[in-house]
Amino acid sequence: MVSHHAGRLALAPLHRPLFVTCAGLYAGYQLLTRGLHLPLPSWVTSWLADALAMPVVLTLALVVQRLVRRRPQLVLPASWLWAAWLYVSVWFELLAPWLRPARYTADWLDVLAYALGTWAFQRWLNRPATAPAQP
Repeated sequence: MVSHHAGRLALAPLHRPLFVTCAGLYAGYQLLTRGLHLPLPSWVTSWLADALAMPVVLTLALVVQRLVRRRPQLVLPASWLWAAWLYVSVWFELLAPWLRPARYTADWLDVLAYALGTWAFQRWLNRPATAPAQP
């Protein structure tokens, strides 16, 4: 079983300001567009949401890996980040539009937005947990 201290460290990425900001903006985007059906500027619906999604998804994956492996210091390897970016890009910009063209549209600028979000995760969120200073 994960100790209380190790469990708290594993959850630390969920409290980082960048994650909270990305998750809040993405949740707001989903609420406004899908829940309230409000129109937003095309740059928000086309690219900002895609850039925000990667830090949210990758942070959640990081937390799950830390909890499952019981290693709060774990960081996701670069190969996993490349794979996640490639998977999302191929699925949402190639396969989904091909399989369901009435619902999905391929936009190769989305691939850049996914890359930007993945880079932001790698740069600011994919860090080992640090224990708080002891008094």
